[in-house]
Amino acid sequence: QVQLVESGEGLVRTGGSLRLSCAASGRTFSTLAMSWFRQAPGKGREFVAGINWSGSLVDYADSVKGRFTISRDNTKNMTYLQMNSLKPEDTGVYYCAADSWRVTIFRTTAPYWGQGTQVTVSS
Repeated sequence: QVQLVESGEGLVRTGGSLRLSCAASGRTFSTLAMSWFRQAPGKGREFVAGINWSGSLVDYADSVKGRFTISRDNTKNMTYLQMNSLKPEDTGVYYCAADSWRVTIFRTTAPYWGQGTQVTVSS
């Protein structure tokens, strides 16, 4: 079983930056692909960014390309989401998710989820 704990929630103004972290435990971290999803108020959960087990492959939703960066540190069992040039539409609960390294990068569902962390961007 994989446990995921997000941190880094905050309230920022438009144009600001925030860094989210996700700590993983329960399984060798380098055997996991990792992704970030978000859910805005009244909307469904959507893919934000994904990274393969080694960090050599990444993918982003079109809405965050050029502004967000996903990374991982396999020595610390951590995944990060650096968010720059934030917009009010980036507001939502951000979730860290994990799946087997075999899926490379996943964009829809996953077997393991964190509890989420709130990001609020004011205009």
